[in-house]
Amino acid sequence: MADRREPFERALTPEPGRTALVVVDMQRGFLDPGEAMEVPPAREIVPVIHALLDLFRAKDLPVVFSEFVYSESAPVLIGTLHLEHQPAPPGAPRGFGHPSSACLEGTASADTVSDLAPRPDELVVRKRGYDAFAGTPLDGALRARNVTSLVVTGTMTDICVLATVIGALHREYRVTVVEDGVATLWPEIQRATLDIIGRAYGRVVTGKEVADQISGW
Repeated sequence: MADRREPFERALTPEPGRTALVVVDMQRGFLDPGEAMEVPPAREIVPVIHALLDLFRAKDLPVVFSEFVYSESAPVLIGTLHLEHQPAPPGAPRGFGHPSSACLEGTASADTVSDLAPRPDELVVRKRGYDAFAGTPLDGALRARNVTSLVVTGTMTDICVLATVIGALHREYRVTVVEDGVATLWPEIQRATLDIIGRAYGRVVTGKEVADQISGW
């Protein structure tokens, strides 16, 4: 397949003053050591995301966080597919394949890690599925700020990040994915997912490239 970087660069380059940073699911349930749904590589991208947060905040550009939250009051299918999200019975074993209260509503596991903590004036979208747009106020909130371009970071690259990127494109947002600011469990899946994004859904660039561009605004 022909390389699409040049046309993607022309069409999807973030617009000055109309670009938001999206931090997908950088929650304790995925980053804390020993959690049933731990994604160790996600801890490695925290410095990249932190630097972008500082830059977007300094430029007074919108910052948005998404958090996947499971609740017994809304027992979505994901909780059946991934038992770890279901409440852990007292005294029962926890871990992969067991109910472990991962990202359970009302628990600290559902919160964004403290190193990337949202500020009081920043939107935190709590979602029940993979796509941060589905069933949330995210689209309306971005349009209210006249946002046309998104810089996407977070975890996991092949699940919630990818779903959110696809949701963004289908709502006509210009998407940039930060290749060293997203993470999953498997290096080969990371490479494949970024390749898919770069061929169909958005630009894939480094955090430094994003920072260099936005610093010039």
